[in-house]
Amino acid sequence: MTHSRSLSKTAIALVAALMPLIAAAQGYPTRVIRYVVPFPPAGATDILARWVAEKISPVLGQPVVVENRPGAAGGVGTELVAKSPPDGYTILMATAATHSINNTLYPGLAWDAVRDFAPIGLVALVPNILVVNNALPVRSVKELIAYARANPDKLTHGSPGNGSTSHLSMELFKSLTGTRMIHVPYKGSAPVLADLTGGQISLTMDNIPVYLPHAQAGKIRALAVGSAKRAPAAPDLPTAEEAGVPGLIAVSWFGLVAPARAPQRVVDQLSKETARILKLPDVHKRISDLGAEPVGSTPQEYAAFIKSEINKWRKVIQAAGVRVG
Repeated sequence: MTHSRSLSKTAIALVAALMPLIAAAQGYPTRVIRYVVPFPPAGATDILARWVAEKISPVLGQPVVVENRPGAAGGVGTELVAKSPPDGYTILMATAATHSINNTLYPGLAWDAVRDFAPIGLVALVPNILVVNNALPVRSVKELIAYARANPDKLTHGSPGNGSTSHLSMELFKSLTGTRMIHVPYKGSAPVLADLTGGQISLTMDNIPVYLPHAQAGKIRALAVGSAKRAPAAPDLPTAEEAGVPGLIAVSWFGLVAPARAPQRVVDQLSKETARILKLPDVHKRISDLGAEPVGSTPQEYAAFIKSEINKWRKVIQAAGVRVG
């Protein structure tokens, strides 16, 4: 009896291991694809995911259903996908938080951004923009650095929360420039913007779509963007490196991943179709109008990108002693 049970368990384990290969052999896809967004509806992650789903569904010939699973800084939805069958029918819209920052901020996670996922492709980059309130007597990054050095711990920088890309962008800025400022965490970008325009805080470095319209309206002053090249939405604004801070690359990003061990043929198919969709004029315009840069990449390029982002932000988190909770 015991021997029989042992054989049954072995058979079940073998079938489970072969399921992804069986699915791939049958052709992909043959049923609904579940597209998990680990954040609430209407945010940038959700919007981008729905645009991709809308375009890729007709190409694949099956519905691609977006499912919001927010909670725990993206951890709820991310863990759900990590533990899903690796058959290509459950995919995740990964972000800088879920796949480059959380691994270091939350050492007790039940999943690992590299070990437990198969990268499909990078969808978009969203530069962080460095902005100051109009009362601050600086009009360039160099003037900001000089002012901050002359007034240590007098300037305050706001962020949507401890460990956010905004918070870590400013920690990177401070470490690269040898400046000291006080971090003020908020619950979201909206109150940061309100206090920045009202003069309660000095500056922030956060997603360009939130702050650029207010800078263009003259309510705050933009100094630079954290992308490697100038943002199409603000071509006259220098990059942080151009403005005098080499090494300051600070962007939010979004990409597709599947559970680890997903069939490579399926991963390659999804990657190829996603990259093609991102080049469509209407999709490209939609994403650019959002203040983001459409990318599209191979799984290998995306895997290398994720690892580099994890290493970069780990150093910043550890050097600044960032803690959450």
